[in-house]
Amino acid sequence: MSIPQIHPAWDKPPAGVTDGYSLEMTAKDVPALRAAAPRIAPETPIAITFLPNETMDARIAAAAEVRALGFEPMPHLSARRIASRAELEAIVAGTVAEAGVKRVFLVAGDPPVPAGPFEDTMALLRTGLFERNGITAVGVAGHPEGHPTMSEAQCWEALEIKRAEITARGMATLIVTQFGFDADPFIAWLLALRARGIDAPVRIGVPGPAGIKTLLRYAAHCGVGASASVMTKYGVSITRLLGTAGPDKLVDRLAARLTPVHGPVRLHFYPFGGLERTVDWIEDYAGKG
Repeated sequence: MSIPQIHPAWDKPPAGVTDGYSLEMTAKDVPALRAAAPRIAPETPIAITFLPNETMDARIAAAAEVRALGFEPMPHLSARRIASRAELEAIVAGTVAEAGVKRVFLVAGDPPVPAGPFEDTMALLRTGLFERNGITAVGVAGHPEGHPTMSEAQCWEALEIKRAEITARGMATLIVTQFGFDADPFIAWLLALRARGIDAPVRIGVPGPAGIKTLLRYAAHCGVGASASVMTKYGVSITRLLGTAGPDKLVDRLAARLTPVHGPVRLHFYPFGGLERTVDWIEDYAGKG
């Protein structure tokens, strides 16, 4: 079976570590995206998160705006927050019709009890709605630092099962990792991924520049390692919580250590400190190369 292209940005090796990056946003970030748009490469993938306090119409409108600005929208769908199959059908059909969406990112979601019939990513995939609506690629999560409710073995098994299901349905798999502060877990996880024969493209999660307290708060919420030693490697002292921090040291280490043996890899930025500030940082960093 022929697997469709994941995205034009994967056609050639990146000239620099930030080449072919992707960004994450929420529906409320549309004005910031408009402001930053002239400094973002055409067809840049923009992931649109699935927040519980944003309406379906707002998410669809955000995806349409991403497309209108010349970028590639990749809406998130949180299985346990979707109340019915009809709601899922409306989201998928709406984003395809109004935003030309070809790629989605699927997660189980935080709620312990599903709002509707979908327990996890597999439940969404098995509806068949994505391939029937022309979706060509599905993003799933990678967890280099582990998962709060799953063992390492369970994480690998779940990833392999999801990839097999996506492939069987004629779509391509993209793996997007949680963000992190230390290059070591990313590099080790990539080697383990490739050793398992999983050759899917990977986007490594990188926190954009943000206040130190903000970074630590997100780390605690997401189960990301943020010990004193890790944060020191990142360039932050957790005894000094004032000020901001950027991912310079993390990205430097990734640039120095990523090789062809790690397979196709690009960066995905989580702009906790603001989308425009993150684009500013990427532009400045790329300019130093």
